[in-house]
Amino acid sequence: MRDRVQQLEEAALQEIDSIKGKEAALELKVKYLGRKGELAALTKELGKLPAEERPIIGELINQIRGRIEERINSLLSGFISEEREARLKTEKLDVTLPGRYLPLGKKHPITQVMDEVIRIFAGMGFTVAEGPDIETDYYNFEALNIPKNHPARDMQDTFYISGDYLLRTHTSPVQIRVMQLQKPPLRIIAPGKVYRRDSDVTHTPMFHQVEGFMVDESVTFGDLKGVLSTFLHSLFREDIGIRFRSSFFPFTEPSAEVDIKCVICNGKGCRVCKGSGWLEILGAGMIHPMVFKAVGYDAERFTGFAFGLGIERIAMLKFGVDDIRLFFENDIRFLRQF
Repeated sequence: MRDRVQQLEEAALQEIDSIKGKEAALELKVKYLGRKGELAALTKELGKLPAEERPIIGELINQIRGRIEERINSLLSGFISEEREARLKTEKLDVTLPGRYLPLGKKHPITQVMDEVIRIFAGMGFTVAEGPDIETDYYNFEALNIPKNHPARDMQDTFYISGDYLLRTHTSPVQIRVMQLQKPPLRIIAPGKVYRRDSDVTHTPMFHQVEGFMVDESVTFGDLKGVLSTFLHSLFREDIGIRFRSSFFPFTEPSAEVDIKCVICNGKGCRVCKGSGWLEILGAGMIHPMVFKAVGYDAERFTGFAFGLGIERIAMLKFGVDDIRLFFENDIRFLRQF
C-alpha cells in the first residue's frame, strides 16, 4: 500500500510538471484531489489494512495530498497572473468617457415635513418623546378622559389586537406616559405613526401625527395661541391668516380647532377649501383636569395645553398634493419631485 501511494505521488508530480494552462491544472486537481479522485480511492481502502498500519498510511496520504495541492495551487496562481497581465496589455480604458450615473437617495416628503416640524418646535424649547405603537386601552383612551362606552371612541375607528391591546389611534398616550414619569415644567412633542380604520383620498390606515403639550404653573390659552401661531407662521409663511374655532376633545377643555388661510387660493375660495377660504390644520386645547388626575398632577397648581397635527395633512398643503395615497405608493416619478 505504501508503494502504491508513493507511485501515485510520483505520477502526479510528473503530470503537474507538464501542465501548460489553467484548465489543465484544474482538471488535474479534480483527478487527484477531487471527491472521486485517486487519493480519495486510496483512502477508502484503508479499512482493508491491519489496524496498526491504518494511521501510518493515512498520515502518508494526507502528506502527499498536501504536497500535490500546494504544487497545483502554485501553478494556478501563476497562470491567473499571466492571464491578468495579458488582459491588461490588450484592454484600454478611455478616461474621457463620462462616469456612470448613480442616483442619490432623498428623504421621503413625509420625513421632510416631520423633520421641519420637529426643528420648529425644538427652536421653541420642546423636546422629543416617543412611545409604543401598540398601546393599552388605558393609555389610549381612559387616561385621556375617554372611558369605555364614551361616544368619542367611535371617532377613532380603532384597530383592536386582543383584550385591552390596540394600535394607537393618536400619539397622545405619550403625553400620559411622560407625565407619569416626569414633573412639570414640561415642554414635549411626540411624533410617530398612528393607525385608524379609514382609507380614501384624504385618509390612510396608517399616518403620522405630532402630539405636543406644555405643562407648568400659570400656562394659559394665550400661551397656546402664541406657540401655535409661531409654529404655523414658520411652517408656511409669516403673513398667513390663522383662526381658532371652538371645538370639543375629551382630553382638553376648552378645546379649539385651528385653521389657516387656504394656501391654494390664498383665502379666495377654491375646491380644496370648499369655497370657505380656510383649511383646518390641527386641534388643540387646555389639558383637562381629569387627565391631570390620571397622572397625579395637582390641577389647582398646574395648567397646560396640548395639540395634535397630522403630518400628511400638512405635507399635502405644502406640496399641493390632492391624494394622500400618493405618499405611500413609492412611485419614483412622484417622489423625485421632492
